[in-house]
Amino acid sequence: MNVVLVEPEIPPNTGNVARLCAATGTVLHLIEPLGFELDDKQLKRAGMDYWQHVTWHRWRNWKCFADSLSPQARLWMIESNGPKRYDQARFLPGDYLVFGRETLGLPMTMLEAHRDGWLRIPMFNPMARSLNLSNCVAMVLFEALRQQGFNGETT
Repeated sequence: MNVVLVEPEIPPNTGNVARLCAATGTVLHLIEPLGFELDDKQLKRAGMDYWQHVTWHRWRNWKCFADSLSPQARLWMIESNGPKRYDQARFLPGDYLVFGRETLGLPMTMLEAHRDGWLRIPMFNPMARSLNLSNCVAMVLFEALRQQGFNGETT
């Protein structure tokens, strides 16, 4: 699996996602601009000593990342108001789970361009604006891994 963070802003969230990717053997893609430096103490603290176990790529922008993908790549855009819940998708190995900035999410142009892959995480309180980015990544990634039978699990 692949997790894509588009212009992440908060170092501890990215560190937590990196740790999650290390634990699950998931490739992490960071799309610039980043809202922090990669030597940020909070980023390293949240990722602990897991960074050395993460396969990750840094991309100058969305276009550079998108241009690197094969035409068969399956991208899932996780953002509020998606037409389908994340648990209704059928994930395959090698899929890309795409998450946007903590403050703004993914751009509408990107969502419309991938409407068939636009997924939402259900929320039950209209007063709640959003969920934490690293929690969202964990929910969707583990659903994808569950659908694949947790292949490669170590106990």
